[in-house]
Amino acid sequence: MGFKSVLCVTGADHSDRDVRTAAGLSAEVGAHLSVLIIPPPMLLMSYPSIGDGVPEWPGGRGQAIARLNDRFRQIDRFTQDVARLEKRSKDIQKLLRAMSLAYDVETDNCDPGSLGEVVRQRALCADLTIIGPCLLNDENLGPPVVNGCLFDTGRPVLVVPKGTEATLWPRRVLVGWDSRVEASRAVREALGMLCAADEVRVALVDPKANYNGNGAEPGADIAAHLTRHGARVSIDLLPSAGKSAATVLAHHAIEISADMIVMGAYGSRRLRERLFGGVTRWIFEKPTLPLFLAR
Repeated sequence: MGFKSVLCVTGADHSDRDVRTAAGLSAEVGAHLSVLIIPPPMLLMSYPSIGDGVPEWPGGRGQAIARLNDRFRQIDRFTQDVARLEKRSKDIQKLLRAMSLAYDVETDNCDPGSLGEVVRQRALCADLTIIGPCLLNDENLGPPVVNGCLFDTGRPVLVVPKGTEATLWPRRVLVGWDSRVEASRAVREALGMLCAADEVRVALVDPKANYNGNGAEPGADIAAHLTRHGARVSIDLLPSAGKSAATVLAHHAIEISADMIVMGAYGSRRLRERLFGGVTRWIFEKPTLPLFLAR
């Protein structure tokens, strides 16, 4: 298994669920776990200054005092966030020490605008980033974290929704394949898991036989490639019946009792853009199985 360094991003006000999930997965493969703790976003107001640097507010002395009090409250919240980060860091370190796991814990009191870049820098030096249910449910932190670690790095991400059991030793894996480079990268990054699995099902949605994409026999090329690596592969050709590819794959994964879906993440880095039949929207609509994604 090629995962030797795992990243987990968690909010200062999140529960321990995401960290515990990442720790369990890291222990499965003997990986080092890096935890990055970030605070909830806060808005600091700024006001124009007059010549001597004293803030100037329209509306008279009463409004000026009220706004100054607001600024003091925001500064107080910033101080509280720093203290919360420190306490959260100590609690997580205590949790991980009890699990006899190789780990490091960092905090970053970054502003919302730089969050994606902060996460990107960490994810570049990790083999895999775990996105747990707490982060998925956080509408403020979830999207920029996924942007930073998935679309801006080329590194894989494992999405673990609420109510699912994730493992890095899955017995049965469904691979969403369409002969595009993103799907190829997902397969490459997941190769260790695929070769160790009892069964790999390569699924193609509405495939068309051609010599520039899927080949004369859709799925045969990637199946042969995986077989040469020792994977036990079969091919499933699935009709869409008007549904998105992501929806078809999700239903098929449940039908075959898959432990995980491996697929490419397509499109631009914007989370509102369409990705492989809406996979990005699917991520934040909480899929029913762990998703291994690469771009």
